[in-house]
Order: sequence, then C-alpha cells, then structure tokens
Amino acid sequence: MAIPGNLLSSATESMDPSVAGWAVKLNCTLSKGTGGRSGDGVLTVRSVAAGEMQARTAASYPVTAGTLYQTFADASGATVPERIGIRWLTSTGTEVSITWSLTTSAASASWHRISVAGTAPVGATQAQVLLSSTPAAGAVNSFYENVYLGLPIRTPGNLFDFVSESTEVDASGWTVETNCTLGRSVPPVTWDVTWYYAGGHTMAMTATASANAAMRMTARPVVTPGVEYVGFIYLSPPTSGSVTWVELRFYDAGGTQIQATRSQLAAPGTGFYRQIVSDIAPALAASCALAVGIDSATAGQVLRVDTAVVQPATKIMAGSVIPYANGSFEQSTGGWTVAAGVATLARSTPWNVASWGGYYALAVSSATATSSTWRSGMFDLPGGAGLNWRSQIVLRINAGTWPTVTLKIRWYNASSVDLGVTTGAVFALPAGSYYLLQHDATAPATAAKAAIEVVGVAGTAPSSLWMDAVALWQALPLMAVVEHDDDAYVTLTLRELTVDGLITVYRVTQDGTRTLVRGSSGLIDRDVITSDLLIVEDHEAPLEVPVYYYAEVYTAAGALSYTRNSSPVTLDHADPNYAWLKDPGNPQRNMQVMVRRAPDWSDPIEQAVHKVRGRQNAVVLSDSRGGQQGDLVLFTQSDEERKALRWLLKDGNTLLWQSAPGMGEDDVYVNVGAVARPRVSPLATEEWREWTLPLTEADMPVTVGVNGSADHTWQDVLSGFTTWQQVLDSYATWEDVLLDKRK
Repeated sequence: MAIPGNLLSSATESMDPSVAGWAVKLNCTLSKGTGGRSGDGVLTVRSVAAGEMQARTAASYPVTAGTLYQTFADASGATVPERIGIRWLTSTGTEVSITWSLTTSAASASWHRISVAGTAPVGATQAQVLLSSTPAAGAVNSFYENVYLGLPIRTPGNLFDFVSESTEVDASGWTVETNCTLGRSVPPVTWDVTWYYAGGHTMAMTATASANAAMRMTARPVVTPGVEYVGFIYLSPPTSGSVTWVELRFYDAGGTQIQATRSQLAAPGTGFYRQIVSDIAPALAASCALAVGIDSATAGQVLRVDTAVVQPATKIMAGSVIPYANGSFEQSTGGWTVAAGVATLARSTPWNVASWGGYYALAVSSATATSSTWRSGMFDLPGGAGLNWRSQIVLRINAGTWPTVTLKIRWYNASSVDLGVTTGAVFALPAGSYYLLQHDATAPATAAKAAIEVVGVAGTAPSSLWMDAVALWQALPLMAVVEHDDDAYVTLTLRELTVDGLITVYRVTQDGTRTLVRGSSGLIDRDVITSDLLIVEDHEAPLEVPVYYYAEVYTAAGALSYTRNSSPVTLDHADPNYAWLKDPGNPQRNMQVMVRRAPDWSDPIEQAVHKVRGRQNAVVLSDSRGGQQGDLVLFTQSDEERKALRWLLKDGNTLLWQSAPGMGEDDVYVNVGAVARPRVSPLATEEWREWTLPLTEADMPVTVGVNGSADHTWQDVLSGFTTWQQVLDSYATWEDVLLDKRK
C-alpha cells in the first residue's frame, strides 16, 4: 500500500517490481534484494571500497522554497549504521545543500526507521532522497525500503505542530525543567511498516545527577475550558524498573500552570511504549503542554521519547458521559471504589498485559469465593430523566472463576441524592476471552446523574478479572436515516459498531437492487471500522425513489458478524424542469441546473465493414456497443450559477446526472467533453448562459472517495501554519485547504 502523500512512485517507494527508481551517487552498486515488508523487494546498496557510499533517487521531485518536507525509510544493516538526507537542487539540477539526519546510533539487522525533515532553501525547486552509510571496507551491504518524500506526516488533529510532535527538524520543541541535559539520537527501533508517525530522531533526556529529572515541551497550543483532552507519547525508559511518566499540563492566559495530570508507565522492558494521559481542561485553562520525567533517576540515565500528541479525547463509545480516564484506566483506577465485599482494585501491570482499547485495564481481585460490588463515580446525564441509557463494560477472567457478573446503573438527582439502582443484567462470564456486557435502563423522573455498578461473584478463592472500555450513553437507533431534499442527499448514521471489524454498506431499491454506498476512501466494501460511530452522506441516492440501507459487519478475519437495515427514505424533487449534476468525490460542488433539452442519446459501436467481391452482403466485424452519448443543454441563470458550474466541471471528473422520475431519463454517470456556454442574448450584461455539455456514459467510480471528510481538520491547519497569511500563500482556494492540496 502506497504511503499517502508520497512524491515518490510506488515502485521507488517499495522497490517492487524493480529498483529502477534509484541511482548510484557515490562508491556503491545497486541491486534488488528480497525480504522487505512493504513488498518483498528491497534496495541493496553495496560498497565498492571503504568510505561513505550513497544512493539517490533517480528522479528529482518538485519542491517549494520555504516549505517544510520530510523523508524517511526503513533500513537494515548488520555491519554499519545509516543516515538519510534530502538533497536540494535548482531548476538546472545544481545542488544547493543537503539536509542530513543524524546517523543511527548502532548497526542493526532488524528493520528500523531513519528520518529527517527540513525546509527547502532559497533557490531549491527540486529534491532527491539520499541514503548513506560509511562501511570500513568494500562489499558491505545496506538495505532499504518503504521510502517517503513529501510534506510532513502528522498525527491528525494534534494540537502540536510537526516540529513539536517529532524531533525530525531539531530539539526546539523541548526544554529542561530539572536535573537533565537534552539531545537527539536515532536508536535502531523497529516500527510497524505502515506506522508513519514515529521513528527516526528521538528526544533524549539525560539525568545530570541522581535525583528526579524532567523536561517539558515549549509549545503551548490553545485549549478550550471544559473540553476533555487526551495526550500520548512514546517513552523508552533506561530500565524496566525506572519510574517514568508523562504529564498533561494546563495553563491560564498568563502562562501559570493551573493543573497537571500524571500517567506513569509500567514498563515491561526498555523499548518504546505509548503512554496515555487525559483530563478535562479546567475553567481558566488557555493552553496546554506535555512534560516527561524519571523519578529517582541515577546520574547518566537516559529517557528517550517520540511522537508527542495532545488532541480532543475520543469517547470510548460515541455520546458516552464517562470521561476517557474513568473508563479506560490508562493512568489510574479511574475513580472506581469497592462498595461492598472483599474485592480490591488496581490498574493492571505491566503495560499491555491486559487491555481492550488502550494498554491497561482495571484489575479486580477477590481473595475469597464471595460477592463484591465495585462502582464508578457519578456522571451528569444531560436531559437524563425519562431517557433510555445503555451501560457497557468489557471483562476478561484473569484467574479463578466468576459464575455471575451483574451490570447495573445507579441513579442520583441533581443534589447527588441516591435514587436507587436498577435490577441489572446478569451474565455468566466464561474464561479465555474478552466479553462485552451491556445493560439498558430508563432514568427515573428526577435523575440527573448516574454511576455504573458491577456485582461480581467469585467462584473460587482467589479469583481476579480485568475490566475495560466502560461507557454510559443515551441509547439511540443503531441505524438512522435523514433525507435532505434541498441538497438531494441522505445522511446515514450507524452506531455501536465493532471497532477493527469490517463493514459493507448498500443502498437498496424496491426491486431489491443493491448498490454500494460511497465513503471517504471509495465504495464502502469491507472497510475497516475505526470508530463505533459511522456517518455517511449519500449524495448518489436516487430522486423520488424509496430506498433503504443495508449494512453487513464482519470480523477482522472476514466472517459475517451481523447485519442491519434502515427504515425507508425518499428524496423529494420539487421541479421536474431541474436536474442535478453531482461530483461523487466532491459533493460540495454539486448543483441543481435548469434543463433546456435532454440528450438525444446515441449508442456508438466500433465496426469494420468488409465487402467481399462477388458477394451481396458485406462481412461486418463488431466490437461491443459503447455507452450512450448525447448533448445535455441547460441554463445557468446568474453569474454565481455560471461560476459554480465551471467549478463543478473544472477537474474533468466523472459526474452523476440525475433527473426527476417521469422525465424518461435514468440516473447516469457521465464524462463531459468540450463545453460551449454562449449568452442567451447579445447583451453584455446578460447573465443567463446556455450550456451544451457533450456527455459520454461512464462506469460508476469505484475507488473515488468523498473528499473533505477524512483526517484533515482545522486543528491541523492551525498547528501547521504560524499565520493565516502562510495559509493563503500555500493554498489557491478554501477547497484546497479542505482537501490539503497545496500549491
């Protein structure tokens, strides 16, 4: 799978099917090897003699001076460490300068990431990727694959800019807080081949003396009071027993720290472990930062970090009233207490030994074969009275047996007075897997708050279990549809989906015909589910025709898990003199147009006619008949409509033409040829135009996704540019901002 946004071709990136995209720059020979991860092929760079050897991309790639670019690759070499660079060139191919990464701290035969980022200097219009190592002899091999060159790849929605999120540019994103010195290093770390947000340079904090040591980030991105934020960072402790941590800090408008929430890593070793911390921004919060440290460090110990992220927290289930920290147990027991019995509660340890969503769970232990009750804190229920609420926990037996587990909801009024508890749902908990338990209940008349309560009966002494992914939300329809007649589309909402499963979504007409519905990456056909909530805008639904939606959800392995049907929905179309022209990939361009004349369709065919001498009938060789062709004539009635139609047509994309039923035309995908648009009168001030659109029927686009709804956010724009003038200088239109299509 190609790396998104890569300027390099797929073959140059993956070394498959050849290494023709690479050229010798210094002291080496190149060949294709095997054993890669993004494809079997790898680039083998073999030294001719002792000394530095370099390979470069055979082609140069266009860049803009003053813009930040990133390059990375996965490298492997048991003999010699490597580095990577960006070679900046003028329009004539003259070298301006090279931005080099640091050299990997040690040679490693395991695949490890090398990376660097730098700003294109004045005069640079092109760039090449350089791969370099310095063997002590000839015939030494270094191996490379998974190479990227392009704009920096950032974590979507991160409040920090790229320089702060990574250390690929420099170490300016961090500053000393106490008892340490700072630097950068490139340890040989194996990252997943498709994980593009980490690797390469890491920040290294070295304890000066034997005492607590800490460093913090210099950036202070803006936050909103009352909003819950989640931060994470990869920590590599000096020893598995080191007490290392990350803090999410909030500051007021004057820069004074007003809240700090710490999350301590329970390290199983000395690798890189993602540690999560979360909290709600307090009333006076204006900005935030992350800090990391070692408690009781030994002089000379080094804590390494990678990929600093803070972003608005995503709920465990959409609409849940339980904060992330209270339902995920990533930093503590989340405010849960034992209300009855002998059970004890703790955060699971070490990192990733038990979890459903993150890397920790709530460990519940019972020393005796008795019943215990454990309860969450109280959480506000917006408009809670009389509504149906659904609670959820995920459990797995760690030791012993748990014959029954009862999930309940306890209600409170606005003054936190106990209103009682539901009877609950009783479950028998088998061993061996995680099980998702849910319970529905209607909030009593005066309910304003609620807590989740779990009653577990231990069958043997001792017994223990893990609990994770706690949520409480208003139970809404699992599948809902809303028609938008004015803009001719349907909104489909699917709730409580199985994350990491696969989903297929169809639109179904009355005759039973199924058509795949379009999502952000193309037709939704066994797409990976990344959230329990999926909202789809179907801009290709037919007009005045009842349809319903049918979804199939599969396990990650591809086995059908469950299906859902929506209620029927019909898009009304008021005036049959108007039709819709739609761009499936860019629905923001869709527009309604007045039709003057529908196409007089023809059905072309390629034929060769051969007249045989002495024979009456010719021999005709025919291809299959092609898609219909014809001219659609329509009016635009204002300058705004004229500009909108030009905008719709400008990219030459396949369009969908939809007419009202009864007009003798089916919905059809078309390509539009050369367009004429004369005024309807000779007056210079005439705004009406008569357009003639030559249409050729086309297939439905399969891989075209709906643009503007995926990862790019306003937060990414805010974090990526210092001023709005830089935004204006980088994008031609606001649509290009939406799609992150820079000049």
